[in-house]
Amino acid sequence: MASTALAQGTSASPSITPYTLTDDRGRVVVVDKAPQRVITLLPSLGEIVCELKACDLLVGVDRYSNWPKRVKSLPQLGGLDDTQLEALVKLKPDLVLLARSARVTQRLESMGIKVVALEPQSQEDMRRVIHHIAGALHLPDAKVRSETLWQSIQQKLDAAAARVPKSAVGARIYFEAGSGYFAAGEASYIGETLKRLGLVNVIGASMGSFPQVNPEFVVKANPQIIFMGERAATDLKTRPGWQRIEAIQQHKICSFSPEQSDIVVRSGPRIPEAADLMVACLKRLYPA
Repeated sequence: MASTALAQGTSASPSITPYTLTDDRGRVVVVDKAPQRVITLLPSLGEIVCELKACDLLVGVDRYSNWPKRVKSLPQLGGLDDTQLEALVKLKPDLVLLARSARVTQRLESMGIKVVALEPQSQEDMRRVIHHIAGALHLPDAKVRSETLWQSIQQKLDAAAARVPKSAVGARIYFEAGSGYFAAGEASYIGETLKRLGLVNVIGASMGSFPQVNPEFVVKANPQIIFMGERAATDLKTRPGWQRIEAIQQHKICSFSPEQSDIVVRSGPRIPEAADLMVACLKRLYPA
C-alpha cells in the first residue's frame, strides 16, 4: 500500500503541517495528517482526486461516479439523500469529501469522521476546490500540483474555443440541464463554458446558476441553438409553442447521450471534454 501511494505521488506518512480550510458550509476544517482512506460522495470530487493522481486513496464513492474506470470497482455508497451510512463507516475512512447539500454530514461528524463539504458552482469555485482537495490530501507540492491541473484545464478550454465555427459565435443558446425545465444559467460553470465558446446564453446571470424556467420564457427568448440530453430532446415537438423557436425550425439542436451528459453537466476537471463535445456539435450545426 505504501509503495502504491508513493507511486501515485501521495504521502504514506503523516504530514507535519496541518491543512486548514473553510469548506462550503462555512466551517473551518483542519486536516492534521495525510488521509490514507478517502471517500467521495460527489462525482466531480472523485474526478478531481484522480486527476490530482491520488486515485489510490479512494476506498468508496457515490453511486453516480463512473470516471475514471477504476472507480467503478469501488464500493458505491448511494447519493446525496440516501448515503449508505453503515457501509460507509465499515470502510473506515479518515476523510469524506461530499457536497454541501449532503444529508449525512452531521451524522458522520458525530461519529468523529473528518468531513469536508465542497460543491463547485463556477469555474473559479472549481479552482478553489482543486486547491483545497490537494491540500487536504497533503499531496507533495500541493499548490503546484493543483495549479498545474487548473492551468491545463484553461489551456484546453482555450483550444476548444479556437475551434468554434465563426458562424456560431454570438448565437443565442438555451441549455436545458435537467428535466422540469431546469436551465444552465450564465452564472453556472456550464454557462461560463458557453460564454468561453462565444455563445450568448438566454438565461442571464441574474436568474441564478440553474433556474427552473417557464417554457414560455424560452419561446420568447427564441434561442438559435438548444443543448440538452437526448432523452429530453424526444419531446421537443410536443412542447406547446416551441415549434416557433428558431433553433427547432432550423434543426440546430445538440442532444447529448447519457454518457456525454455525465461529462457536460459535471463541475469537475473534465470541463474541457465537455467543451469539446459542444464544439463538435457546433461544427455539425454550422459546417464551414
